[in-house]
Formats: sequence, C-alpha cells, structure tokens
Amino acid sequence: MPERFYGIRHHGPGSARAVVAALAEQRPDVLLVEGPPEADELVRWVADERLEPPVALLGYATDDPRRAGFWPFAVFSPEWQAIRWAVDNGVPVRFFDLPYAYRLAEPDEQPGEQAEPGEQAEPGEQAEPGEPSGEQPGEQVEPDAQPGAGADRGEQRRRPVDPIGELAVAAGYDDPERWWEDVVEHRGAPAFEAVAEAMAAIREGAPEDPDDLLREAYMRTVLRQTRRGYDNVAVVCGAWHVPALTARVPAGADAALLKGRRKTKVTFTWVPWTYGRLASWQGYAAGVRSPGWYHHLFSAPDEVVTRWLVAAAGVLRDEGVPASSAHVIEAARLAETLATLRGRPLAGLAELTEASEAVLCEGEPLRLELINRRLVVGERLGAVPDDMPAVPLARDLAAQQRSLRLKPEALDRELDLDLRRDTDLARSRLLHRLRLLGVPWGEPTGGRRSTGTFREQWRLRWEPEFAVRLVEASAHGTTVDAAATASVATRAQAAESLAEVTALVEVCLLADLPEAYPPVLRALDTRAALDADVGHLMAAFPALARTLRYGDVRRTELGGLAGVTTGILARVCAALPAAVGGLADPAARTLRDRIDGVQAAVGLLDDGVRDRWLDTLTSVAGRDDLPGLLAGRLTRLLHDAGRLDRDEVRRRMGLPLTVGTAPAEGAAWVE
Repeated sequence: MPERFYGIRHHGPGSARAVVAALAEQRPDVLLVEGPPEADELVRWVADERLEPPVALLGYATDDPRRAGFWPFAVFSPEWQAIRWAVDNGVPVRFFDLPYAYRLAEPDEQPGEQAEPGEQAEPGEQAEPGEPSGEQPGEQVEPDAQPGAGADRGEQRRRPVDPIGELAVAAGYDDPERWWEDVVEHRGAPAFEAVAEAMAAIREGAPEDPDDLLREAYMRTVLRQTRRGYDNVAVVCGAWHVPALTARVPAGADAALLKGRRKTKVTFTWVPWTYGRLASWQGYAAGVRSPGWYHHLFSAPDEVVTRWLVAAAGVLRDEGVPASSAHVIEAARLAETLATLRGRPLAGLAELTEASEAVLCEGEPLRLELINRRLVVGERLGAVPDDMPAVPLARDLAAQQRSLRLKPEALDRELDLDLRRDTDLARSRLLHRLRLLGVPWGEPTGGRRSTGTFREQWRLRWEPEFAVRLVEASAHGTTVDAAATASVATRAQAAESLAEVTALVEVCLLADLPEAYPPVLRALDTRAALDADVGHLMAAFPALARTLRYGDVRRTELGGLAGVTTGILARVCAALPAAVGGLADPAARTLRDRIDGVQAAVGLLDDGVRDRWLDTLTSVAGRDDLPGLLAGRLTRLLHDAGRLDRDEVRRRMGLPLTVGTAPAEGAAWVE
C-alpha cells in the first residue's frame, strides 16, 4: 500500500478529528509526523495521562540554553491526536523534520560538529541521546536569545504567502479564520486530497522559502528510508509541505542540499504550555487567534453554540454579573440567526461574540473582554509528569512547589503571606530565590504590609519560558537554594559599584541565603573601602540597616553584617562635614535626601549607632557655609531628636529670615 499524506493545519480541531478517522481507516505500519527527530524518545510520554496538554517540546543548545525553541501541542492539535492514536495502537512514530541540531548551527556561522566531506545527514538521525529541537510542528522557532532573558521563543519565519489567506480570498472571504471554520471546522472531515491540490496550486506561483526547501529535502530523505522498511506509511505534516513531499525529486538533489550541515549538541524534554502562548497574537506564527474556542470545538460532542454561551454566562456570573438562562437562550437565537443571514453552516466565533456582546454583556466592552480572555483565548496551563527528564534544579523546584502547595497557574493569582507562619515564610524565600535566578514567577505588589514587614503580597503567574531559564540557572547548582547562593556570590564578585553589592545584601535576607553572606560581605567591605564618595556610602546604608533590623523577623542568620554596617556609618560620619559645605541647589537636594535615608535607617538600630549619627549632625548643623536646604533640614532633625530646644530653633530660624538674606535662601531653610 503506498504512503498516505495528511496535510493539516497546525492546531486545527477539524484536522485533528479527520486525521484520527483517516488513521483508523488506513491502519498504517509507521507514522511520520512533522517535528524534531531528536525528540523521538519522548513520544512514549504521550501515552502517560499525567502529560496534559497544552504542552510543548522544549529544545535547547546544551551548552547555551538561551538558544532554545518550542513545539507546542494542544489537545486539538492534529499532530498530538495522531501521536496519541499511534501510541495507543502500537504503531511506531518518528518525527521527520530537519533536526534542530542543524538549525542551531548554520553552515559557516555556528560552531559544531562538521559532517565529513560527502557525508549527508542520515534520515531521522538522532542528535546525541536526549538532544532536542525547538519549535511548533511546521513552524520553526528561530532562537533570538537575549542575555539574561532565559528562554526566548524568538521570531517565527513567515512564508512569502499565507496559503489559508490566499484560499479565503479566492473563496470570497475577507477573514481567513472564518473561511477555515466554514470549510473545515464546521463541516466534519476535510478532503486531504483537495487541500493538497489547493496548496500545490498556490505554491506554483509563490516564491520559495529557502528554509522550507531545506526542511523538505530532509523530509523526503527520511521518507525514502522509511519506505525501505515499511509498506504502509502515514505522513502527518503541514498542508503546505504535501506538494513538495509528493513531488519527484532525485535523491542526489536532496543530498546535495543537505551536504556539509553542521550540528550542535541539543537537549529535549516536555514542558507545560499555555493557551495564551498558543495564540497567534502572541507572535507565534503557527498559532491560532482563539485557542480556547478551538478547544471547545474539539471537545464539545454536540450543541456547540449552546454549550459555549452557557460557559460565557458562567464566566460573567463568577464575576458577579447577572446572566440567566433567558440570556443564554436569546443569545443562542441571535447567533444562529446571524449565521443563517450570512450563509454559514454553523454559528462561528464571530456570531457568538456579537451575540454575547449584545445579550450577555449588554454592550459592555469590559465584560466582553473578560469572556475573550477566559474563553476565546483560555487560561489553561498544561502539566507534565514529575519523573519527566529534567535538570535537577527543575526537579527540586517541582518538589518545593508540591510541599509548599504552590501550584503553577497560567492566570494571575494574588498571594498574601504572613511571615510568622513557617509555610508562608518558606514560600516567600522560594519566590525571592527564583527571582534571583531570573525566574520571576512571583512579583511583589507592594500591597498591605505591617510595621515589622510580617506581611508580603505577591502576584503569581507561571510562564512557559521559565522552563528554559531553569535550565540556564542549573549551571549555578542543582537545588534552588544552592543555585541562588552561587548566583549571588558570582554577582557580588562581578559588581562594579557599592550600590550593586548593597542590593545583594538585602536580597540575601529576603531569600534566606546564609551561605552567600561571606562572599557578599567581603565584596561589600572591599567596595566600601574603595568608594570615597560619601553619597554612595549613605545610599548603601539604609538597605544594610533594614537587613539588620528585620533579620530576626525572617529568622535569618546575618553573620558579620553588623560590623560592616557600623563601619560604613563611621566612614559616613567622618566624611559628612567635608561634604556639606558650598553645595549648589541640586547637589544640596540630593544630599538632603541621603541624610533623610540615613536618619530613618539609624532609627532601626541600637542607641549607640543613633547617638553617633546625631553627634555628627550636631557638629555640622550650625555652620555658616551650609546651604539653606541642609541647614533647615538638620535643624528639624535635631529638634525632633531632642538635641535642640524650641528657643534654639527659634534663634536659628530667625537668621535666614532677617533682612539682607536672599529670599531664596530663607525659603530653602523653611522648606
């Protein structure tokens, strides 16, 4: 039996249903799926019920994880359904796209393993065991790494033409998505032969994409090899590629095109994905505008329109907006009437959106936006098994997430922590450590906070890219604690300013990294000794004082921080008298702010430190060369501290306000 080609649209629910039906009829001996061949060993996980779509194959350069890509799959993706059918029926599955190892090492551009002269890429050749590739079936993700950005999905290569758009225009449609729904999604199984014929007609007059030509040469090479071992072959790939795979191209021509390709070492695994990241408006070229709607089309057994509107009403009711069964009935009638007037076989997303806006939302755009976010795009986050191959750092994080009952979610979640509770304190430390590793799963919101900083408020949102950032961070250690400690120590050693090191001291407190304190304090001591700018020293002091004051609140061992902090204050006290005189207004304002910061900070420490600071302020407050802004401010601080009585303050106030003193000077003193 000759092979059969099933040209599909990536993430098309109609294509997914049709592929499963066609495979059940064909009963192939082997299944070839467009995707990275380095991920063949991961196919078996598809049978594991714990692997819940949306998920993605993550591929990255083993030596540089920032160069990474993803191949996302939803439950309605034809490739996912084809693989599930094959695994359930014991049919071998092979990915047969161009290996990601070649894409990451372009000829004469990237270092890697050079093929021997005359050697061609072996069909289906695996990169090193466990190596990867990175992108959606049929749409390669080109890495565009940004330093420190972690996993960068990069920019998709876009073809010279949009085939679905061309077919929609030919059919008289102004919206390709609406045409696809009418022709495929709402009419059952598509005719694969007709789709392939249409794609061939479009490709005849369209310019060729060099990237596609290279990929298709490799696909044909794999196909030739597969024919030698199997008679009944099924091929699932993007419909665009079918004409090229069925064309008669000499093997020598493909071998010449593939000859001399370089390889780079890559690694692969499954990671959770989200429908938000699957949406085409996120910049994903193979994505769809409405993944939540397509999920509904695939999973709803019947009554598609009614079930959708019931779900929309539920979204509104969850937010306290009244939406009754009468609303649903009238919205369904309106949607079906619109579809009839427009000659559509079934009410599509456009009709349902208009009906929802008019009836359920009563014309309120914010309510419709809520439905779009919750239903049309969807807020679904996939899951992978705990024993999925992963770097030890990712495993440690997963274990902590389970023990602390912090489940990653695709939607924003508010988290209010009371640091007096052991579990909440551990959660806070984990979130701070992850931020140090470039994984900002949680962002502090600066919300409600008690006097002793016993409370913290966070906004949590898990992003798929964090999976690659964990791979990058694993170079620092195998646990979150160890990796964060090593990261802080490295940053402290590389810091070029006192402010950088000071910030790390407070971070060590928040993340509870006692092992990081020695290298950070050494760097702090060194930078403080080399920095002669009293402004820099004063700017560094408040963070150190806060760390000392609130270390007990967070139950953190602070080591020798007290000695370093008092040493910096001693240098400030020694240098301040020389720094306050003869300043211009901008410099005086900056120094005034620095003095205020130190004044607030010393109030957190013991009386001895506070007295030394006030003695210094007293010694300079009466000088004649002080700018009015500083003289007035020091007078206020000393009065509030009980160092000046009312009569002395009245006397000092009279001096800048006497006749003969510039009005600006007097105004600055009063300010």
